[in-house]
Amino acid sequence: MELYIKHISKQFKDLTAVNDITLQITPGVWGLLGANGAGKTTLMRMIAGIMKPTSGQILYDGIPIHELKESFRDVFGYLPQEFGFYPEFTVKDYLEYIAVLKGLTPKDSKRKINELLEQMTLSHVKNKKITKLSGGMKRRVGIAQALLNEPEVLILDEPTSGLDPGERVRFRNLLSEFAHDRIVLISTHIVSDVEYIATQNAVMKEGKLLAKGTTEELVKLVEGKVWSARIPMNRLPEYEQKLQIVNIRNEDNGQIAIRYLAGRPFTEDSLPVSPHLEDLYLWLFPTDTVSKKTFSGKND
Repeated sequence: MELYIKHISKQFKDLTAVNDITLQITPGVWGLLGANGAGKTTLMRMIAGIMKPTSGQILYDGIPIHELKESFRDVFGYLPQEFGFYPEFTVKDYLEYIAVLKGLTPKDSKRKINELLEQMTLSHVKNKKITKLSGGMKRRVGIAQALLNEPEVLILDEPTSGLDPGERVRFRNLLSEFAHDRIVLISTHIVSDVEYIATQNAVMKEGKLLAKGTTEELVKLVEGKVWSARIPMNRLPEYEQKLQIVNIRNEDNGQIAIRYLAGRPFTEDSLPVSPHLEDLYLWLFPTDTVSKKTFSGKND
């Protein structure tokens, strides 16, 4: 089983949203990382067959997906950033409707819907209109519809948006188990969603593929660039102007511990620390707000 994205590009007038991406995706969880505007959603829409590439091909087991047509959609599941539904639909109505569109038999439909309602903790709201649900519950309904046909290829665009931390942990565990013999591609800018479950990660920036590899391989790109130090609290504004601070923790005696990214140590007592995938993300996608992290209870 292989999904081969072969030199895919997408041009919108003067904007190149996806620029010559090539990926050979095999079974397991794949993380597609990048800031907003990196081209992740455009790439996923092309994989889903919703949007045609300007150039290049997407093949499933060696056959272009536009030639496979219905046979590819039969083994495909997709959760877009925003999924549509009729306002009058209850959760159960919606899942039954999607099951019909996906060609499930009444028996399989009933079994799978009940299973997913339980897995997504939606059984207690199955007769409630989707419009009345919280953002997190709506997202869980979207995840459920993507899993209805037990797809061989599952594409999820920002799937954990709106989910609380406990729901995200349960969802990650579900995906990890589901991806044993299937392809699961998760587009996200929430690095923790894929850091520990992804078989491989691909990093996009401005439409291009910057890097690809396992989490262990990718974090090596920022080895020697992640540091910890203790500084006086009253000097924090000064350090924030000069450093990319990613974490801050209160210490005793008016001191604070900082974790920061830099090509070399900024203070004599700075110590190198083991990088995480989030460190790579913040190194590649620095923002003006990165140094303004809220105080947290831990720092490595």
